Amino acid sequence: MFVDHVKIFVKGGDGGDGMVAFRREKYIAYGGPAGGDGGKGANVIFIVDEGLRTLMDFRYQRHFKAPRGEHGGSKNMHGRGAKDMVVKVPPGTIVTDAETGEIIADLVEDGQTAVIAKGGRGGRGNSRFATPQNPAPELSEMGEPGVEREINLELKVLADAGLVGFPSVGKSTLLSVVSAAKPKIADYHFTTLVPNLGMVEPSDGRAFALADLPGLIEGAHEGVGLGHQFLRHIERTRVIIHVVDMSAVEGRDPYDDFVTINNELEQYNLRLTERPQIIVANKMDMPESEENLKLFKEKLNDEHAQIFPISALTRKGLDEMLYAVADLLETTEEFPMHEIQDEDKEVSVLYKHESEGAGFKITRDDDGAYVLSGDTIERLFKMTDFNFDQSVRKFARQMRGMGVDDALRERGAEDGDTVRLLDFEFEFLE
Repeated sequence: MFVDHVKIFVKGGDGGDGMVAFRREKYIAYGGPAGGDGGKGANVIFIVDEGLRTLMDFRYQRHFKAPRGEHGGSKNMHGRGAKDMVVKVPPGTIVTDAETGEIIADLVEDGQTAVIAKGGRGGRGNSRFATPQNPAPELSEMGEPGVEREINLELKVLADAGLVGFPSVGKSTLLSVVSAAKPKIADYHFTTLVPNLGMVEPSDGRAFALADLPGLIEGAHEGVGLGHQFLRHIERTRVIIHVVDMSAVEGRDPYDDFVTINNELEQYNLRLTERPQIIVANKMDMPESEENLKLFKEKLNDEHAQIFPISALTRKGLDEMLYAVADLLETTEEFPMHEIQDEDKEVSVLYKHESEGAGFKITRDDDGAYVLSGDTIERLFKMTDFNFDQSVRKFARQMRGMGVDDALRERGAEDGDTVRLLDFEFEFLE
């Protein structure tokens, strides 16, 4: 099965917990704190493997949770950092954040890597908190939680040129005779259900990758037929080879077919119209094809259009068409998948002071309790070890420093009101 779009969950490893420990050895008075730091959590890293051609593996495993770091030990022994989780993806994979739509990585070259979810840092042991005022602190940190997110993986095949056109116009046959690819060929519509890729090497040696894309029909950009599912694969191609059935054996007008497909490409993505296009008049070995080609040129009325009469079945006219494609590929640059800032362009930057966000927000539950939420305060909460009074007091100071107490008073919190943070409840005290 060819899979080119999946949604998965990734989570970086949590950091290891810091330890509260004290040095107790014979003949050594006042040994002091000796708790080690926790190890760093593992990152989730994607790496391109050119041997993969589909996202099929992600249909069976949709959760990727990296291991956490080791906890700190006594005698100031630090925990070991976890080994990164490496996930293989096929070339041409775009990784986007499922919530924001932000592009995290565009993975195209074999061996290319990207950190998708960072692991958390290890918590500090009590050795880190020793001060002249508090030389023996019963205070340590839990490991920082790793980043967790839902992401979309979208595969767009890496082909230099792509074959587009209505079903049964001869795209698969053309690919099979100009390359070693063996696509399914049959006398019915939508024989091709997945993009097929083949390497084409004309006699002059200028090889390029050619993709045979499933047939498009009117309304493809809205999901009619197979178009919406596979139009994305045209986006990486630099040259579009538009195959038109000049025999008109299906009762359609070749020119109408040509206009319809171009409209679908434009409706799907306006940037597809920027790509150079070669028109391949296929099935010229059939009766009436010559007359239909003459009418097609009259209706098109474009002197600059490159039209190549061929017969994929008899292999007539293929060399000239392949040379033209290779010529265009030499002069056509790659089209970026997303906007990239031009480094040479001078950009003026306005620097201005902006206060950081509060790091938390306050809402009310149905029972009247105040609910605290936000990445910063939740991270501090998860890194606090509530088994020690000094850790609890430290967390209370951090909340006051963030302005949580004042914000609760502004919302009307009074002495004894319930405040919730994740699964923890505490009373508001004046």
